[in-house]
Amino acid sequence: MLTLQAKSLAETTRHARERLIVALDVSSSAAAQKIVFEVGDCACIFKIGTQLFTAEGPQLVRDLVASGRKVFLDLKLHDIPNTVASAVAEVAKLKVSMLTVHASGGGKMLASAVAAAGQAPAPPTILAVTVLTSMEHSELPRIGVRGTIVDQTLRLATLAITNGCDGIVASAHEVRELRSELGKDFAIVTPGIRPPGSEKGDQARVVTPAEAISAGATHIVVGRPITGARDPAAAAREILQQIDF
Repeated sequence: MLTLQAKSLAETTRHARERLIVALDVSSSAAAQKIVFEVGDCACIFKIGTQLFTAEGPQLVRDLVASGRKVFLDLKLHDIPNTVASAVAEVAKLKVSMLTVHASGGGKMLASAVAAAGQAPAPPTILAVTVLTSMEHSELPRIGVRGTIVDQTLRLATLAITNGCDGIVASAHEVRELRSELGKDFAIVTPGIRPPGSEKGDQARVVTPAEAISAGATHIVVGRPITGARDPAAAAREILQQIDF
């Protein structure tokens, strides 16, 4: 029988686990399943992006869901409203927990995605991607965007929330401003997470796990610091300890 202290620890750990998303940025089902096995119970949400989904298709999603894991399907859908709505309807059949669309697709596209998700028996959380964490301020003018990264993130986040999206994907660098301007009633998923001492890789705007949660993120996405570790479970546990507050 668990003591009150043990119960409290278990509840806190479970809460942290629900905020950690492990990115399966690999090219095969075998490699992905190996990571899932090695991480074990230290995470319950796993991200499948375009690389893995293109390589393996929807069967891996079905397998992970059937095993009791939650899947964050990061496809960043961006097309005309009808096409995106049809894609969302198909994704919902896979029973994923989260799905990304690009906020820059516009209000009609976002609203169509939300409406399509709402028709499913178990609607996925629709997350709108704002500004990629690989982008730097100097790149915005080259794609016709005026203002700062914070300005653009706020514009896209406002568009997403007003059109019914459940949350957004944004760098933790913008999270405090987003919470200040838009409130707390939506999810913010933050990639570009690097524990202290980790290499940045191809990410331009990175923060630590603790910094992201402190700023107001509801979830963090962590890839290489866990999947590339000698002991992925230990690496995940260390991150859980950092966000366990």
